[in-house]
Amino acid sequence: MSLETLGPDCGVGDILTVIKRDGACIVADVLSSETLAGLDEGVAPLIERTALGRLEWAGRKTKRTSGLIALCPPCRPIVTHPLVLGAANEFLRPYCEKIQLNLTQLITILPGQGAQPLHRDRFVWGGGGDGFEGAGTLPKHIEPQFNAIWALTDFTAENGATQVVPGSNEWDFARETEPDEVVQAEMTRGSVLLYTGSVIHGGGENRSAAPRIGMTFTYSLAWLRQEENQFLSCPLDVAKELPPDLTDLLGYTVGNFSLGFCMTPAMWEAGVDLMLPEYALGRRPRRPAAAD
Repeated sequence: MSLETLGPDCGVGDILTVIKRDGACIVADVLSSETLAGLDEGVAPLIERTALGRLEWAGRKTKRTSGLIALCPPCRPIVTHPLVLGAANEFLRPYCEKIQLNLTQLITILPGQGAQPLHRDRFVWGGGGDGFEGAGTLPKHIEPQFNAIWALTDFTAENGATQVVPGSNEWDFARETEPDEVVQAEMTRGSVLLYTGSVIHGGGENRSAAPRIGMTFTYSLAWLRQEENQFLSCPLDVAKELPPDLTDLLGYTVGNFSLGFCMTPAMWEAGVDLMLPEYALGRRPRRPAAAD
């Protein structure tokens, strides 16, 4: 069993073919050296100031830095990378009219950190035990999530490359994972691991002498609650300065028909009717592209 790696010139269709079969794939060497240098400069002070994890499950020798849209401008273009965003939109399209940015996080696995328990991300919307066990509350046939982990350092078997169980997206949720079914997403710096919310995975053990740094952006159905509250993590005064493609993903637009309209006290005092979120940014909603 292995994890398929595609070249940087692949298309959305190539990604979806593998994702639908295995639930995960790697796209190698997507980011340029210039882009990586800018990311390094942006994330280094954030990682330095981030505290170690306080929970065993998340890793006591792991740093998790969220709020990246507001805190780290070099991260913003990566969220809307056309290849990954195109794949996310196409993969989630059967279950929604729009998708949203669900989570932004730097995951820095330090030397000595053990392997994270294997889990499915979709269980954040319901499950048994700690929320990552059991069948969850979403119907199994609905795929809620499409995820990207960008390698800001090389991912190796020694330094904690993400563990993945290819094909587990099709399993019954009660099925146990056998050790020989787990592979590691070894990839070069600038590559990206793509996987669905139904795939079993987890951070690997870091047996090396250096940190393993990954940058995670996950996308979900726009009618679900976001795991990271983007309105608090990226408040209105910051969002007003961001491009519409990014603010739409944050949720400053309706998710489906009228999901997400607003009325502030000031609007009520002025006698203004219900408004769409874009008006809070000082913009008019964009019209959808005309159908072919």
